[in-house]
Amino acid sequence: MDQADKAGASGKGPALFGASLFGAFQLTAPDGREIPISNKRARAMIAMLCLAPDEPIDRDHLSKLLWPGRFEAQARASLRQCLLDLGKLLAAADCDLLNISRSRISLNSDAVETDVAILEKTLAQQQYVEATNQLRSIGAKPLLDQIYFGDEFRDWLDSRRRQTEQRLQTAVSEAFSILEKRDNLTNHADLFNAWRVRAPETKAIKERKQGKARIAVLPFKSIANPDDHGFFADGVVDELITSLGQVPQLLVAGRTSSFQFKDSDKTPSEIAGALNVTHLLEGSVHRQAEQVRVAVSLVDADSGFESWAYSYDGSLDDMFAARTEVVQSVTNGLSDALKLKEHDTKLRKLTSNREAYGLYLQGRALTIRAIGDGVLPTAIELLEKALEIDPEFAECWTALAEAEINMTVYTPCLDRLERCEKAAGYAKKALRLSPQQAHARIVLAFYAWTQNDIVGALDLAFEAYRLEPNNPDVLNRVGSFLLYCGRSRDALPYIEASIDQDPVNGRSYAILSGVYLNLGNVDAAIEAGQRMVDLGFPSLWLAAALAVSGDNDAAVEAYQLTKKLMNSVIFPPAGSTPLDPDAMDAYWLMAAKGLWSGEDQDRKNYCMVLEMLHATLHDPYDTTITIPAIWMGQAQMVFKTLGQQITTANFFSFMSLWTDAEPINQVRLHPDFMDFAERIGMIAAWEKYGWPDLLPRPSTMT
Repeated sequence: MDQADKAGASGKGPALFGASLFGAFQLTAPDGREIPISNKRARAMIAMLCLAPDEPIDRDHLSKLLWPGRFEAQARASLRQCLLDLGKLLAAADCDLLNISRSRISLNSDAVETDVAILEKTLAQQQYVEATNQLRSIGAKPLLDQIYFGDEFRDWLDSRRRQTEQRLQTAVSEAFSILEKRDNLTNHADLFNAWRVRAPETKAIKERKQGKARIAVLPFKSIANPDDHGFFADGVVDELITSLGQVPQLLVAGRTSSFQFKDSDKTPSEIAGALNVTHLLEGSVHRQAEQVRVAVSLVDADSGFESWAYSYDGSLDDMFAARTEVVQSVTNGLSDALKLKEHDTKLRKLTSNREAYGLYLQGRALTIRAIGDGVLPTAIELLEKALEIDPEFAECWTALAEAEINMTVYTPCLDRLERCEKAAGYAKKALRLSPQQAHARIVLAFYAWTQNDIVGALDLAFEAYRLEPNNPDVLNRVGSFLLYCGRSRDALPYIEASIDQDPVNGRSYAILSGVYLNLGNVDAAIEAGQRMVDLGFPSLWLAAALAVSGDNDAAVEAYQLTKKLMNSVIFPPAGSTPLDPDAMDAYWLMAAKGLWSGEDQDRKNYCMVLEMLHATLHDPYDTTITIPAIWMGQAQMVFKTLGQQITTANFFSFMSLWTDAEPINQVRLHPDFMDFAERIGMIAAWEKYGWPDLLPRPSTMT
């Protein structure tokens, strides 16, 4: 709808001007043409009035906000000249926008309509499909994102932002209530997903989450031939997680966390406590020759008692053909047992070939496992065999794409770029066959990073989120991508939501530790880093948080612990010869002291090592170089590594760029940083998705 149509819909006549407040401020004429306002303070003044259209602003207060640090008389004179220039510009556009008196300035609200007002009106008129489309278009854009004139102005703007967001939240919450009363679950889910992109953890979202039953689907016990390895049982669990995840009143624990409790001797209550769920879905698959029996039961976490059960008996061929019906029966039966409303679920389109399905399940299980000698090459071989049998198997193309990406991340391979490009081709094939796949988009997002197309990566991540807003892996990717771009505040709700559903996934705590460190919450960063270590992952970010806290000795000690995970969770650089134990001890001690001891000589020694590694490693862009370079504030090393080639293995290094502590911040403060950001596509991403928390847009800096 163009501005003229909007004006007509508002009933205020055809002469309404338009103002865009989400993202960068823009003023448009009734015919949709932008009215350029080159004076940044004039533009800010109109934006301020549009954000609070019913609040006149005192001239003295306005001059202090827009000209901080100037003498009072000088600031008032600057305001007078600004108003004079602005008046001429608006008159030329035939725009009667401002009411100016000797003491105050106010907005002629009859002359302009903002995108905020249009959204509020659409919600008030219960036009929920249109409101959903508007929210999708707005996305995560902050209000007046690119305007900054100092701390006092920021405080004023933050206050008005909170007021506006609160009004929108109230309106959306009321819409949720109305749609629930009407049992309009389709529109409810669409609006919910669109709003969640903007505010994933607002009060309205938290209230909805609190009202949901929380369930974990535990790995089914496989009672079968020894060579079966439980792949068929795991396939049933995967399909159940997918199906149950579409039930609006359910919050399903992530697969990574659920499978941590495979063959666990913990009680149901202990598992439920670790996963933060109210119910557990347990089951078994009993195979004897070609006969199969599937038994499923729902267990109440508090009592430990079974409250519902289901079983299926038949031949393996029957079970394979009827597995969709089995999954649907379990979903419907469980919904009835929990007294949930009726719903429609769409199961993934898999394959009708039993052999291809078996190969897919084995390959996908190894892809998810990722780490281990020969694990990923075997996964790729199995998936390729499955696709030879059924080349139309879309989910298998996605799994193959993920396996190739995991090869580039978790193994010291020398062909990262070629494998990543191959993975992108597989993901595109999957989407041609089945356009609704979120994970295929995430693979393409990884590839986009390697092509310096960070805007494209964020676009793909948010599209994946729209498709699967309750998928913890997708939540993690959206949050981490925002974090890499310096938008730590926006990233936090997505990462927290991911961990809420997948609380035993250690990798997520590295991201959470980085978010907290960037936000200045060092204690929380340490806690998240320690949780990551407790779950068996490297202690790198714990060491960084300890160093920022001032505890250099503890940071050095924590960093050295990482050597215990060499060749199990982390690997030597591609093409390098493994170190013997004594050499490894010496290297990790030197690295730990160089990064975190705080001693100049230790730092200089390690800097020389990084230069040597960059000159001699087969992969001069390896994380062995990029992450320490950022932590030590070695800007030139960052620019000639990440600035030359982003890979799927090193792009998570960006999360550490945004810690406002010495010496890490020296990269961001370097005079060549903006050229580096432009070269890798970061500035383009900021222009669309908002500038970093620590970096106001240059055109609005005083």
